[in-house]
Amino acid sequence: MLRRRFTPLFGTAPAFIRSLSGKAAEKPNILWIIAEDNGPQWNCYGYKGVETPNIDRLAGEGARFQHAHSTGPVCSASRSAFNVGLYQTTTGTHLHRSHRKDGYRLPEGARLVSHRLRDAGYFTANVREFASGLRGTGKTDFNFTAEKPFDGTHWNQRAAGQPFFAQVNFQATHKGPAFSEARKLPNLVDPHKVELPPYWPDHPVVRDEYANYLDCVQLLDRQVGALLDVMKKDGALDNTVIFFFGDNGRCLIRGKQWCYDAGTHVPLLVKWPGMVKPGTVRHDPAILLDVTATTLAAAGVEIPSWFHGRPLFGSGAQPRDSVVTARDRCDMTVDRIRCVRDARYSYIRNFMPEKPYTQHNDYISKQYPTLGVMKQLHAQGKLNAAQSLFMAARKPDVEFYDMQSDPHEVRNLASDPKYAKLVAQYSARLDKWLAETKDRGGEPVLPDDSN
Repeated sequence: MLRRRFTPLFGTAPAFIRSLSGKAAEKPNILWIIAEDNGPQWNCYGYKGVETPNIDRLAGEGARFQHAHSTGPVCSASRSAFNVGLYQTTTGTHLHRSHRKDGYRLPEGARLVSHRLRDAGYFTANVREFASGLRGTGKTDFNFTAEKPFDGTHWNQRAAGQPFFAQVNFQATHKGPAFSEARKLPNLVDPHKVELPPYWPDHPVVRDEYANYLDCVQLLDRQVGALLDVMKKDGALDNTVIFFFGDNGRCLIRGKQWCYDAGTHVPLLVKWPGMVKPGTVRHDPAILLDVTATTLAAAGVEIPSWFHGRPLFGSGAQPRDSVVTARDRCDMTVDRIRCVRDARYSYIRNFMPEKPYTQHNDYISKQYPTLGVMKQLHAQGKLNAAQSLFMAARKPDVEFYDMQSDPHEVRNLASDPKYAKLVAQYSARLDKWLAETKDRGGEPVLPDDSN
């Protein structure tokens, strides 16, 4: 058992900013549909190269958040945050696939959202098979030890009249078997018609990898549609608040594992009958910790004053002007990056600029064929300026992008005198966040102990 290296972060008698009451029978069911490694490449988000009728319908029935982000660009760090409601950098769970063997516990006061809901009378489920041949992965991927995170594996295991909190985790957009399964679908995405970001070379392998990811988006849409159909037949959608979101951004080069928009920008849809007007579009920045806070508010559970998440709706809603994302060690690759972004600008601080973007990572080397193409073309001197950025021998200390004119973040404005004042403002925001959240990214790096 690892001894805690710090005193309680939150005190022994925390104050609460909101308290709701209600009998268990009056409380809504709550459903989290979580897509692994999924960015907002959906028709409802304006991406025209895919057919996603089920997710598009869900968006039309609730609210669509245009600027939602995960707290980090990799699954275990992100999940260790949104399942708790605190940044992973605060709870010491920021290193990808760490604390798997040492019995590490969350700091005093920090708890799983499922535990808080269980105490409020909810049946909690991490759904596995929900119909013949249809299943969720049951993924948790916490960088800490938790006793019995969920009560069961299906909403039908609850007591009569008991409200449920269910997570259904889908792996369709995660590199692996689904990428082969998706190629069997009708109406595959045409690689020749996909619009490549400027930081990738126009190459058949690159086009094929991106099109295959988009095929997986279409596969995921079918799976979500099947889930909702089954739940409707079971009567399990009655009085249910639905959240759909990605655990981090898309699993492609310069996406997953990086604090660029493609690495943390995720879809976030919320259907909440009676609370959220159908067809609502929100442009204020949101972080997945806000899903946690909104879930507790919907269930009538007190939200601790020290929570990093905020309710997205109702009297307790506090729209954000910006969010912070964080990347630390991923697998064997050690790095530390922090990003402050809002609806327009992105400020990135590279704490280890001497480490190149392309330092070795087994997962990326094996799963991202685009990287191999880029290395080959770079050696041949065939990459343009935007494509060569990722191949640089070192990273800039600071990166600053105007997402309005440069949505793919390829024109670094950090040294442009015209933006000096803005860069200083965003730098100050990050310094304040580092202090207020007690960011632990500067501590010694633990090894990957997932094997």
